[in-house]
Amino acid sequence: MIIENLEELRELYKEVTGREAVSCKAITGSGSNRQYFRLTDETGKSLIGVIGTSVEENHAFIYIARHFASKGIPVPEVLKVSDDEHAYLQNDLGSTTLFDTIKQGREAGGKYSKEETELLHRVIRWLPKIQVEGAKGMDFNQCYPQPSMDEMNVMFDLNYFKYCFLKATGVDFHEIRLEEDFRQMALDLTKNIGQTFCYRDFQARNVMLDANGEPYFIDFQGGRRGPLAYDVASFLWQASARYPSSLREELIGTYIEELRKYTDVDEESFRQQLRLVVLFRLLQVLGAYGFRGYFERKKHFLDSIPPALDNLRELLKDNGCPYPYLREVLGQMVEANITSSTNSTSFTSLTSKPALKVRVFSFSFKKGIPEDTSGNGGGYVFDCRSTHNPGRYEPYKKLTGLDEPVIRFLEDDGEILTFLESVYRLADAHVERYIERGFTDLMFSFGCTGGQHRSVYSAQHLAEHLNKKYGITVELCHREQGIKQTLKGN
Repeated sequence: MIIENLEELRELYKEVTGREAVSCKAITGSGSNRQYFRLTDETGKSLIGVIGTSVEENHAFIYIARHFASKGIPVPEVLKVSDDEHAYLQNDLGSTTLFDTIKQGREAGGKYSKEETELLHRVIRWLPKIQVEGAKGMDFNQCYPQPSMDEMNVMFDLNYFKYCFLKATGVDFHEIRLEEDFRQMALDLTKNIGQTFCYRDFQARNVMLDANGEPYFIDFQGGRRGPLAYDVASFLWQASARYPSSLREELIGTYIEELRKYTDVDEESFRQQLRLVVLFRLLQVLGAYGFRGYFERKKHFLDSIPPALDNLRELLKDNGCPYPYLREVLGQMVEANITSSTNSTSFTSLTSKPALKVRVFSFSFKKGIPEDTSGNGGGYVFDCRSTHNPGRYEPYKKLTGLDEPVIRFLEDDGEILTFLESVYRLADAHVERYIERGFTDLMFSFGCTGGQHRSVYSAQHLAEHLNKKYGITVELCHREQGIKQTLKGN
């Protein structure tokens, strides 16, 4: 598939330039699953080719890039797109990022020079235009994977933090009490969202500087309708940047001043929202650092953990967490002296037959969560009730998540697929970790209202996914349907 797409990139290059590409070199990415290539002809003319396995994600980038360009926002120019949108060409902005350019101040522990500070002010002045002017006329239904930041989206990120970082620290906590604070945070973060664009990953690595030092913005394909403060928090509380509080205040002031050119600003309300989003963003990035660092062993993410914890520690000292139990748990966590080496044992080969056995259940919440007979505490429990319920409609009431009409309903609707993407990421990481550590039992349970449609579909698909990917034995039980199945390991 990649070879075919590379040939397609070469064809696109020829269509755009009229010449053959004599060089096609891969460009290393940081956290993206997309692959980038620099294509060059014999005259030295270079363009950037992109191959992405998710057509929907590619489409979102292409649509937003062209929309932003029409608003005068500096973004890569999309020059040519393959018919299936698996590959596209954009202009070459070079290799210099804002992150690279402010390296001296970052490595000096946050002592930024006058030139670096001025550059940061220049970049953040663009943000209000991106968020407000860029949102005008935008079809948010083109965004990926959803048009707007919502409670389900927030809960995914908070649980990502819980499973990929918090549990890895060994801090003991009460699952239900923490969940209650998480749900309240999700409500608080998603109320009163206006018609503004949330970039979602507005940070120094995603700002390119051209030959004249002018900023261009990249990696906005995950953007959607959302709160203004989110991107300010992403930019100013980037863990590795180590911006001092005085510089943060200057940059917030510059942002608010620029924002007033586009909309009315209640500064007190904005700052309250900003404090809450900073807390959320810190938990969100720690979840990502935990997964990318502890489980995927990527050094950049491991190195980012201590400064991220410093930011969280500073926020907690400033009473930046309004949720009592969450504040208590986070307080214990930041005092646990976590370093980038926590859980840092390298992975062993997964090619041999693992001893791990996984048990997967579907169930109805009305009848209680399945009992864990292994004595290990029940593992993961996923709530499917946030997704569209086919059981509400007469044609599906007597069917289950194993029946083709229900499967088509759920997959055409798409919510269950987005839900399972997050589940797969968590499940894969922990299966690999359990295999490495020689654990023999892991349990996943999916609950919905009746234990008939959504939970059955989710449990069946996770069981088949893990059995196929890792060759492990999976015991599957659709409790309310009285169905048990063993998927044998290799």
